Amino acid sequence: MIRSGEYVNNLSGELAYKSFKPSPLPPKPELAIDSDMVKKLVDANRDLVRLDTASKLIPNVELFISMYVMKEALISSQIEGTQCTLDDVLDPDVDKNTNLDVSEVINYISACSYAINRLKTMPLCNRFLREIHQKLLAGIRGKEKNPGEFRRSQNWIGAANCTLKEARYIPPNVDDMNSALSDLENYMNEGDDYDPLIRIALIHYQFETIHPFLDGNGRVGRLLILLYLLEQGYLNKPIIYISYFLKKNQIEYYDRISEVRKSGNYEQWVCFFLEAVSAAANDSLQTIEKLSELHERNVASLPNTMRKNDNVRKVFDYIEQYPIISIKRTASALNLSFNTVSSIVNKLIQIGVLKETTNASRNRVFFYEEYLNILRKDT
Repeated sequence: MIRSGEYVNNLSGELAYKSFKPSPLPPKPELAIDSDMVKKLVDANRDLVRLDTASKLIPNVELFISMYVMKEALISSQIEGTQCTLDDVLDPDVDKNTNLDVSEVINYISACSYAINRLKTMPLCNRFLREIHQKLLAGIRGKEKNPGEFRRSQNWIGAANCTLKEARYIPPNVDDMNSALSDLENYMNEGDDYDPLIRIALIHYQFETIHPFLDGNGRVGRLLILLYLLEQGYLNKPIIYISYFLKKNQIEYYDRISEVRKSGNYEQWVCFFLEAVSAAANDSLQTIEKLSELHERNVASLPNTMRKNDNVRKVFDYIEQYPIISIKRTASALNLSFNTVSSIVNKLIQIGVLKETTNASRNRVFFYEEYLNILRKDT
């Protein structure tokens, strides 16, 4: 048996296979925290504080939050192979879209928003994870994978359509899974053995190793990181997308987690995770600064008559939340007349804030292109 767990025998004869039974957290013997890990931990804590401070200073942070949630949802889904873009998700007619990949991202956005609100009334626990999963898979591809329920059968990880015998990794059998989930729930809510950033590195690894759902484990596991940072008070707002770094380093992300199972080396995974937190915090900080600068510049570019017009500000705030718009949908959302919105949109086009993407007389769509270019990075 290695430090992180052991492989156990299941069934017999032709059906025999080995599944991984993880050791409960914290690791034993305890983590060897060297100077390199300490430096990465100090850097990650500092970068999160800088990000959290910046989020408190910008006046319209609520407008950014929905974009951060959307971007995290998109990138986390892309890690799992979902193929759609930010523009697909922001399409004003997205509710008419039959693309299942887009539907998966929309569900993730819904699950993330639900979880952030639910965190105000419920601590992180297994019931909470099942509720998130229910939202994540509701009514889409994967809805036959028991949304909101931990698995009652063996699952495995490998190439598409591979068999159990061909699997790269076989998570714990159902009995071992239930025991491991109970241990993980206790660990999430008890003790202060390590800095919370090290603890969430261990928690994320353990959740991915347990793989308690038939589908959606990666997305729930990455959302768990954000929720833990919020619960521990590291962030006041959900303005970090950790999946940004994990997608850029996807092969290493999977290899580092696999290495813990193979050798029991938690330390290399924790160091990698702390790098991910720093990189994600810095990327979010740069995005906030760029979007804030763009906001100030474009507000200043509005003629005085427009700046003092409440309806103009309503439309301007709306495009910072939905940077791809149609006039009809915008008018409906803001409870304004079609002609009022059309007039404002035309003025925003004239001063270079919006661009029209088609000359068709119907279903015209308008892009807040500079805003989108900032958000499209890494998607």
